[in-house]
Amino acid sequence: MNKLLVTINRVLALAILFALILTGCNSGGKGAKKEADSLDVSKDNAAIYDDIKKAETIFYTLPSPLESAMLIKSAGALFDDKLLNPVENTKNYNTNKSMALNLGIYTCDLSFASLYDQTQLIINYMNAAKKMADGLGILDAIQEEDIDRLEENIHNTDVIMDVVSQTYLNSNSYLEENGQPAIASIVLAGGWMEGLYISTQLVDIKDFNGNKLVGRIIDQKLSVDILISLLESSKGNPAIDELLIQVARVKTVFDKINLKTTPVRPEFDQAANITVLKSEVQSDLTPEVFKELSTVVGEIRNSFIR
Repeated sequence: MNKLLVTINRVLALAILFALILTGCNSGGKGAKKEADSLDVSKDNAAIYDDIKKAETIFYTLPSPLESAMLIKSAGALFDDKLLNPVENTKNYNTNKSMALNLGIYTCDLSFASLYDQTQLIINYMNAAKKMADGLGILDAIQEEDIDRLEENIHNTDVIMDVVSQTYLNSNSYLEENGQPAIASIVLAGGWMEGLYISTQLVDIKDFNGNKLVGRIIDQKLSVDILISLLESSKGNPAIDELLIQVARVKTVFDKINLKTTPVRPEFDQAANITVLKSEVQSDLTPEVFKELSTVVGEIRNSFIR
């Protein structure tokens, strides 16, 4: 089992690293400048490092496939392997867009299976994700020692960004020559849509009010705007333009949901002997709008996996 977990970490490390690298390539220098954390960066490389830090902001604001799976499990949902993209479908993906979308989708499915200890499915989806990465030619742009560092620090943002900053310099020319600057945003879109799809499918409409998973889904009203912003940075790419139209359909439904934040109130925690400021987000999401969201997300996601 230890060997299996190491292999899973390797796949997740690759997915994280290349999503960050490719997003960094495509960030275009927009956004506020951020100070370097703990890396020594030369003046010549300062702009590149700044792009990488902006990519980190976008990447970690969107829920990753692993985070999506964790949200689903934390809401108490049961595992259902029928909701995952069958690994047999890998043979159908032979374009950069389809492989990138399904790298995100299979990584989300892998995360979902791993959190529920589905050993055989973990192996199956690990291999499916690797096939997509191999097909994109992504594996050729990374050093073996970088993979090892990421395996050991898969949840350590600082280490991930340190590795990315070093790998980016060696990978930039490779990625430009292979015409892949928009791949990262497509991978992220695939993973985000899969997490939303699984979440909506697991909600029992008979148990709608007070359903924890519904609350997690409502949170994605904010992240859909971030995803659109990320995709728009590659606008003009035919695959991205088509994806923007599809994600805009999801946003149209989310826009029907109104959010209201209650006033911040202090609460004293006697056990910790501290005062905590609390606020709640309320929404007017109805079962009818939820059904519409579930239908739209399902149609789009299913178009991704054909």
